[in-house]
Amino acid sequence: MSTMIRNRLSRAMGDRRLNIQEVSRRSGLSYTTVFALYHGTAQRLDLTTLDKLCRALDAQVGELLEYEPDEQAA
Repeated sequence: MSTMIRNRLSRAMGDRRLNIQEVSRRSGLSYTTVFALYHGTAQRLDLTTLDKLCRALDAQVGELLEYEPDEQAA
């Protein structure tokens, strides 16, 4: 079964012309954390991290995460 939640952080950062270092600075998250989320290698995302990203990017949760139904699950 594939992941049904898609991480759209890289798109949101690109739309705002922000790099990993700037998002790390604005959010207070480590560079390593933002790097892993940006590149889609993070396995988990807690609510505190999500809150910090939303604040740093002035974004809604839906801009950072997207639900894609898995056709095979039906």
